[in-house]
Amino acid sequence: MNWVIRTFKSSIGKKQIMAWTGLGFCLFVFVHLLGNLSIYSGKESFLFYVDRLHSFESLITLAELGLAAFAVLHIGIGSLLFVQNLQARPVRYAVKKRAGGRTLGSITAPYTGFLILVFLIVHLLKFRFADKSVTDDFIILTGTFAQIGYVLFYLAGVALVAVHVSHGFWSGFQTIGLNHPKYMPFIQRFGIAFSVVLGVGFASIPVYILSAL
Repeated sequence: MNWVIRTFKSSIGKKQIMAWTGLGFCLFVFVHLLGNLSIYSGKESFLFYVDRLHSFESLITLAELGLAAFAVLHIGIGSLLFVQNLQARPVRYAVKKRAGGRTLGSITAPYTGFLILVFLIVHLLKFRFADKSVTDDFIILTGTFAQIGYVLFYLAGVALVAVHVSHGFWSGFQTIGLNHPKYMPFIQRFGIAFSVVLGVGFASIPVYILSAL
């Protein structure tokens, strides 16, 4: 129990938790994308994927509880580290420099993280907690993405996720100690490519549905 307390108290421990939970979310989002891409095979294929997924209801519930715990840790610790950084440097630098490998993803990470939380809540209300007693997931999906306003909102949310992941992916590996000069450049490039795949993959779904209506 003492090591848990020490982990939460130390800056390094907090960053380790941020890294592991962030990489866990990256894995989940990628698997989620693969499932959602079944929409390109038609209604039957998509509903088959959904039915198969919900046939493991107990595992799904366990996974959702785990993701919720990850979210609480990632958001809570991230917010705490952000406040601590502001307190440590209350006056902004007069000249901003991209020193130390700073990127758009790293600079905006606290802000994109908060906006992603808002996007996630709306997204869950639209799909996960929608009333499915008189309809199915395919109708909910196509009906939602028939609304241009939500499509634009979704595309903006997906773009935020891509920017956040572009930094978080390789930064997570660096934090857990996989930062050898020999292969870190590859992880950085892979992280950027991974974020692009996520962004384009998720963004393509509402565009495809909207254009097919």
